[in-house]
Amino acid sequence: MKSAVAETDRIAFAEAAPAPHGALAALSLAMLLSSLGTSIANVALPTLALAFDASFQQVQWVVLAYLLAITTLIVSVGKLGDMVGRRRLLLAGVVLFTGASALCGAAPTLWLLIAARVLQGLGAAFLMALTMAMVGETVAKERTGSVMGLLGTMSAVGTALGPTLGGALIGAFGWRAIFLVNLPLGLVALALAWRYLPTPRNAAKPQPIRFDPVGTLLLALTLAAYALAMTLGRGQFGLVNLGLLLAALVGLGVFLFTETKVAAPLIRLAMFRDPGLSAGCATSALVMTVLMATLVVGPFYLSGALGLDAARVGLVMSAGPIVSALAGLPAGRIVDRFGAPRMVSLGLLGIIAGSAALATIPARFGIAGYVAPLVVTTAGYALFQAANNTAVMQGVKAETRGLVSGLLNLSRNLGLVTGASAMGAVFAFAAGATDIAGAEPAAVATGMHATFGVAAALIAGALLIAFGSQAFARRGRSSRVSGRAA
Repeated sequence: MKSAVAETDRIAFAEAAPAPHGALAALSLAMLLSSLGTSIANVALPTLALAFDASFQQVQWVVLAYLLAITTLIVSVGKLGDMVGRRRLLLAGVVLFTGASALCGAAPTLWLLIAARVLQGLGAAFLMALTMAMVGETVAKERTGSVMGLLGTMSAVGTALGPTLGGALIGAFGWRAIFLVNLPLGLVALALAWRYLPTPRNAAKPQPIRFDPVGTLLLALTLAAYALAMTLGRGQFGLVNLGLLLAALVGLGVFLFTETKVAAPLIRLAMFRDPGLSAGCATSALVMTVLMATLVVGPFYLSGALGLDAARVGLVMSAGPIVSALAGLPAGRIVDRFGAPRMVSLGLLGIIAGSAALATIPARFGIAGYVAPLVVTTAGYALFQAANNTAVMQGVKAETRGLVSGLLNLSRNLGLVTGASAMGAVFAFAAGATDIAGAEPAAVATGMHATFGVAAALIAGALLIAFGSQAFARRGRSSRVSGRAA
């Protein structure tokens, strides 16, 4: 017997299918807002330090607060969307994100700004988790890859646009403008979502909402401890980081134990017996760990080994987001045509090839020797992301789309925070310098080569996971066919 939420999703899709363009515009703008909120604040940190007479360690919480709020709560809000309605919660998320942006722009002190960024991050968690979850009730299944590619493009556009737009707004209007710009964008997103996102009608009587407050709190605290362990200290792993990491491990154990005891767990651990979901989350985390290395290591290599100034470093670094933005839509269409599993493997092979090239190309090849492998890596990532998201979300039951979307986004965020710390540590260790900014060009090049050698090995591991998952799925299909034949 289908659940009420599953029946609601079926009715919603039937009503939305004839004209999905407005709904896709709403989902695309929601994804753009959440990614823009991540990248636009980084460029303002020096300005904020002057405006509030604060240290870098203090103003970095403007960025960390946003990321921590998303990381700790994205699974919970995805689950909540499955229970109370994804459209309703997505609308609430747009309102929260837009209102919090206004609070950020009006904040009189640094700590009130940080508090407002926590609220903004909570709104962004709603946007990230529920945009992907609503794809299944917005377009037909055979177009899922194209829409996942579109959302990937919008995420890349937001990431690439943030520093440029932020710098222009700060120069013209001051730092408050980087938050206030979200107000008109948020209002447009709200109007589009209200008008075009499918509204369930004639649904069966809703089931009682049973939430897991203990599991939600434990998971949030565990993820917060892990994220802080990976981000505090700017690459220096000390006793505080170790203590937080141990706390995260203990918290994970307590959370897993608790989830086996409660009647309505936040995450049913049996879900991870599905090889597609487990492999999708694991490979996503590994890929994002490697992609973060290009953002962490790239600037040091370009400035320290190739001798580029800040302006040219920024220009070269923009090649990655630009390629990701341009490749997103074609990648989605390729996934729809040739199938998600095959394209997951092809995307991973592209990332391996780009990483291996970055690990071996000598510095004498200059900018071209860095940009060409970066383009291959980023194009492979765009294909992998569209294919992996499609492979996972297409096979998900309607009543758990929000939760699974939250888990996918969580794996992505955990990969980012892990990559920032772990790959940065590999780079510093291989370069043999505590002060990378003052290291010799040869040492910086050595560090870069070692980092991307590790990156290629990590993606090779992701490829083995993907192959294993696909082989398991094929055996399962063969068994079912044999059973029916018998």
